[in-house]
Amino acid sequence: MTRIKSFFQWLVTNKLGFFTIVLITFWLKTYLIYLTKFNLGAVGAMQNFLLFINPLPAALLLLGIGLFFKGRKSYWIIIAIDLILSTWLFANILYYREFSNFLSLSIIKTSGSTADNLGKSIVGITKISDFSTFLDVAVIIGLMASKVIKYDLRPLKLKFNLLLEGLAVALIGVNLMMAQKDRSGLLTRTFDNSYIVKYLGMNQYAVYDAFKTAQTSEQMAKANVSDLSSVKKYLKVNYVKPNPEYTGVAKGKNVIVIHLESFQQFLIGYKWKGKEVTPNLNKLYHSKNTLSFSNFYNQVGQGKTSDAEMMLENSLYGLQSGSAMSSYGTSNTFESAPAILNQTGGYTTAVMHGGAGSFWNRNNAYKQFGYHYFMPLSYYENKPKYYIGYGLKDKIFLSQSIKYIERLPQPFYLKLITVTNHYPYDLDKKNQSIDPTDTGDETVDGYVQTAHYLDQAIGEFLQWMKKTGLDKKTILVLYGDHYGISGNHHKASAELLKQEEFTNFDNLKFQRVPLMFHMKGLKGGIKDTYGGEIDVLPTLLNLLGINDKDTIQFGHDLLSSKAPQIVAQRNGDFITPEYAKVGGTYYYTKTGEEIEKPDKKLKTKLVAISNKVTTQLSLSDRVIAGDLLRFYKPKGFKKVNPHDYDYNEKKALKQLYSSKTKTSLWYQNHKKTTQKQFKTDAPELEK
Repeated sequence: MTRIKSFFQWLVTNKLGFFTIVLITFWLKTYLIYLTKFNLGAVGAMQNFLLFINPLPAALLLLGIGLFFKGRKSYWIIIAIDLILSTWLFANILYYREFSNFLSLSIIKTSGSTADNLGKSIVGITKISDFSTFLDVAVIIGLMASKVIKYDLRPLKLKFNLLLEGLAVALIGVNLMMAQKDRSGLLTRTFDNSYIVKYLGMNQYAVYDAFKTAQTSEQMAKANVSDLSSVKKYLKVNYVKPNPEYTGVAKGKNVIVIHLESFQQFLIGYKWKGKEVTPNLNKLYHSKNTLSFSNFYNQVGQGKTSDAEMMLENSLYGLQSGSAMSSYGTSNTFESAPAILNQTGGYTTAVMHGGAGSFWNRNNAYKQFGYHYFMPLSYYENKPKYYIGYGLKDKIFLSQSIKYIERLPQPFYLKLITVTNHYPYDLDKKNQSIDPTDTGDETVDGYVQTAHYLDQAIGEFLQWMKKTGLDKKTILVLYGDHYGISGNHHKASAELLKQEEFTNFDNLKFQRVPLMFHMKGLKGGIKDTYGGEIDVLPTLLNLLGINDKDTIQFGHDLLSSKAPQIVAQRNGDFITPEYAKVGGTYYYTKTGEEIEKPDKKLKTKLVAISNKVTTQLSLSDRVIAGDLLRFYKPKGFKKVNPHDYDYNEKKALKQLYSSKTKTSLWYQNHKKTTQKQFKTDAPELEK
């Protein structure tokens, strides 16, 4: 009892004791706010431990600044720092509640309309419990005013203060190492701000973002209109005229882009134990009204899905490191598909996704792309059994999307992002309708089960389109965004493909993903043209009859007879109908045989292809890193103003439902919902 009393006396009469009170209360307060005010999704012992510990190092570093001062000033500087940190925490609570994201320097610098909207609704989004953020500060000030806490005017030794700051820096380093061990590439693969906060802390995230913003600003500051000249020159020299036979065959049609998560080409036609894994997609792939591409490759880098979206929406490559949507999506100028279609064809544009809106910075990037609507998880009913992995199960997601799709004024450009077929390919037993494979590799064996589930969900959606007549007014675009089985599973991949071995060349071929354009009356067929995600936008625009010659796009119309058929990989590898490169090794594409000693003529040809790939990638990087499209004004295209778009659920749905247009599916169905026409066997929705 005496020791406890002595410790209490030390806390209220000693400067270090006072510092300890402020530090511990701020630390525990921040942790409780993490748990109650944010949805950080910590899973497992390591993530929960880091979530608990990460507020401490930064608080120790920042509050420790006050210890360098003498007398009463030291106390009040510590309190002032505590108040500033608490205010930052409070501001993030409000911002997160409205936008499902965290405040950062890049957000503050580039999203003026967001700040305006937040200010207008600040009263509406603030809860009384939010003010508990300042409770510890108020109590400590009260204890100081009532002289329960007494001033200790003795100065601390400089060496001690420096040691304390050094300890804080060391703890930050240890925190970072532990985080990197649990999530490799945490700071280079910036796919969700929540991950940075979860692993490193809110203040560390702010510093990280400030560094990235400064880095981006430096690159942009150095860029000027002359930097665009080399890009325009390259694109002019390498321009490929689109196929006139297909120009405008889908003019005025709705466009529905279905994002097939982690879906690889080998799944098309694949059977396991005599059962088709993807019967619905198989049927669509072989339809006479479908243009299918058998040598279509994903071209993503570290940004994975976000890289695929960047290419499909803009015909610009993702970055060599990190995610372009995450790093540049908030502030860059783009000439994206939704903006082009809206300005040239009056399209309503929307994205629907059963996952978090902040993932890959979508809630900011989509505004820069020019999407009218973005409907993430917050727009959907989410019950415990509805959600798996990265979002709502596909059947539930598509079922709940009907009420939004039917309200979109036609023509519309809609992207539906599925997520169930995502690593680690888990699926509850009630939704499993095909056995897992038996390679013995746990990462691989569940892949056919989630792919089969995705296929069933697509089948249900296609049936709804047919029943409502939407299939006759729409061109469907289906694509796999990236590999599902990585190059770390050679043995299991060989078993799946019934091969004796699985080489690096096989792994390059394994990067093929499906691409299908389906429309009633379309002259279809399976094309063996080599192409990649960079080519989707030019191909689609030609089908819609939209001239894209003046836009900055690095892809080509896949249906053109003069398509170059050089498919670049983000790491500099490539594949063509004749040759391929993996690392420093070249191969013959048809046989997979290594080109060991090429003659001078062949060597010159291989180097030329490699140089072209490098040039294309570097020029695309220059466009993004320098935000060069801000200097470019193509004919008939108006620069997108992100302030025109607001993804707040109440405001967006009010706008959608109050639309007086008579072109929506809902209106054409005599102002009645088509939800009953959507049939699903999802066990979670059984009554």
